[in-house]
Amino acid sequence: MSPALKRYRVMAYIVGVMLLILVLVAMPIRYIWGHPEFSETFSPIHGACYIVYLIVAFDLGMKARWSKPRILAVLLAGAVPFLSFVVERRVTRDAEAAIRAGA
Repeated sequence: MSPALKRYRVMAYIVGVMLLILVLVAMPIRYIWGHPEFSETFSPIHGACYIVYLIVAFDLGMKARWSKPRILAVLLAGAVPFLSFVVERRVTRDAEAAIRAGA
């Protein structure tokens, strides 16, 4: 499960940072200053990264044998600013404890 956890952690941070950039930088530039170019370029990149995050988080959830509600909560955490960082920390703590218990 360790490689799946590493992939999840990397994607959680990437998606979290990209979502913050999208919300705090790209959207104000677009809607306050009227320049949509940055968000038109950045939004699809963030969307692609979020899809990779969904795949990686689902893979981790299946390998860790999480319940369906927990998998869904982790998947949705990548869509809420700052929440992906909080959930990533909890998932990592739980997964590392499970790895230590199994070792």
